[in-house]
Amino acid sequence: MKNIFKLVFSASVLLAFGSCKKAADLPFYTAGSKPTLAASATIMAPIAADSNKAALTLTWTDAKHSVDAANVKYTVEIDSAGKNFSNPFTKIVTGATNTTFTNKDLNTFLLSRGYAFNAPISLDIRVTSSFANNNESLTSDIIRVKFTPYKTPPKIAVPASGKLFIVGGATVGGWNNPVPMPSQEFTRIDETTWGGIFNLTANGSYLILPVNGSWDAKYGFTGSNNSNNPLGDNFKESGGDLMTPSTSGWYKMIFDFQTGKFSLTPFTQQHGLPSELFIVGDATPGGWNNPVPVPSQKFTRVTSTKFELTIALQSGKNYLLLPENGNWGKKFGRSGAATNTKLAGTLAPEGGDMPSPDVSGTYKITVDFINNTYVLVKI
Repeated sequence: MKNIFKLVFSASVLLAFGSCKKAADLPFYTAGSKPTLAASATIMAPIAADSNKAALTLTWTDAKHSVDAANVKYTVEIDSAGKNFSNPFTKIVTGATNTTFTNKDLNTFLLSRGYAFNAPISLDIRVTSSFANNNESLTSDIIRVKFTPYKTPPKIAVPASGKLFIVGGATVGGWNNPVPMPSQEFTRIDETTWGGIFNLTANGSYLILPVNGSWDAKYGFTGSNNSNNPLGDNFKESGGDLMTPSTSGWYKMIFDFQTGKFSLTPFTQQHGLPSELFIVGDATPGGWNNPVPVPSQKFTRVTSTKFELTIALQSGKNYLLLPENGNWGKKFGRSGAATNTKLAGTLAPEGGDMPSPDVSGTYKITVDFINNTYVLVKI
């Protein structure tokens, strides 16, 4: 029995050693290299008629990941220069080392970010290669190009009247139509945008009219009455009643027909929105005497935010704007911004004295509180 046990044990040991084989070496995968990116153009200024034409073709080198090239993922990112790709236009390309963007692609991206028509915008572009699961990400150097957005037809046709008015229970004038003028008229900011500053009652309703005194046309919410986001939403012609925010107060309203969207932001500026405006200073006929002569030094209110005055000004002098004649406790002056000039600039509550133009003469002064701007034109 003892001999039999030894034989069995010896056979088991031989079998055990005989069945062990050395495992094959694991495969070695080399690291990829970051792609090199190139652009077909560096300056693009298309016209609307060329919307569907190719604007920009990007090509890049193979990153040589250790996978089938057909499975390599490339992520192209485009953002305005200096934004560090914080909100980029992104396109995923798989298995190819090039892609093309149309003029419409780039134009839509820039307009959606609020950039103006016909003003060149610098764009940063990069491409990142990786496995399909984003492992081994390799990012190219950044290249820079310029694209000039072109004007497209507005989403909503602009009113033929060129004007907008606010009406409704949330406004000072209520649903009475015609509405009080000029306090409930919007200011036309540009070809497709209107803005106004109004005192609104919380959770009230309103509509926008292109013709004061007429119910034939109106602009309202794209959904049912009072179901809009009170601080901003979509609008359309013949839309439903719009609802105001939950807090009563002054609001700056912007209606953009290019995008079909509107927005409301609280207006809390010091001294508020003037209902009257006067000019005082040694540049004016009345000098620094306060109260000033009226009506010669009183502005005409044109809309809810815009005031105009034609007056003779002396060169080399100064002036200020007063919301209340005879009151030095409130004033508007030069903001001190570097962009300010003697013929245009930005106002600020309690700002500094405003220098008169270099040439004495009669000037039309336009002040608009929608953006706190002033412009002087010699006539």
